[in-house]
Amino acid sequence: MSAGMDAVSVKDLTKKYGSKVALSSITFGVEGGTFFGCFGPNGAGKSTLLRILTGQIQQTSGEAKVLGLDCRTQGVEIKRLVGIVPEVESPPSYLTASEFLEFAGKVRGIDDLDKKVKRWLDFFELQEAHGTLCRDLSKGMRQKVMLAAAFIHEPKLLFLDEPFINLDPIYQRKLREYLTELRDEGRTIFLNSHILEIAQRLCQEVIILDKGKVLTRENMSDMARRGEDLEGLFMRLVGGNHAGPP
Repeated sequence: MSAGMDAVSVKDLTKKYGSKVALSSITFGVEGGTFFGCFGPNGAGKSTLLRILTGQIQQTSGEAKVLGLDCRTQGVEIKRLVGIVPEVESPPSYLTASEFLEFAGKVRGIDDLDKKVKRWLDFFELQEAHGTLCRDLSKGMRQKVMLAAAFIHEPKLLFLDEPFINLDPIYQRKLREYLTELRDEGRTIFLNSHILEIAQRLCQEVIILDKGKVLTRENMSDMARRGEDLEGLFMRLVGGNHAGPP
């Protein structure tokens, strides 16, 4: 996906769960080669949006396309092409870390699979746990396995839902540095995160969601020129809507 073309295209997208509206007629696009952030409080619709874009659930109405593929009808093809780190999903409990990475690689037809599995076991220091079932790994180790599975086929588009969760500061920094490399290479990255300080360093464009609606879309360079950071923007737009009792 080259720059100038939309890697992600959303038009009038709505998702309802019964009478609850999770997403309300949202529209935006993500140009190829952009590090794009989606932010909002709990329940804003971020994870629902990501699940629609990765073909895990279907929208109620509207249109969503990823890499030119229809999310409603071509979810399998989308999953094959992109890398996905879901918010809460863990690797299969009955596989070891290395077995899961081998499985992920075989599904995508990766060449030199043994070499690439070793690379990511080394990157996340999972070597000592390579024979341990995923169910017996710590939350942080399981998160590393999920990240490695998303990165192993070097996709041009990554969907990352809270990728820094459960990582210690050392690996938060290591992951941030790797994502910076991908950004500089021109990969497209779609990030959901509550860690605004890290997102501030990584993102080039952002949207802020609240109650299923897009409150704003911002270019980070434009924000910097007017002297506003992501946390300040977030609190200005969202903070008052979720303030506790006086």
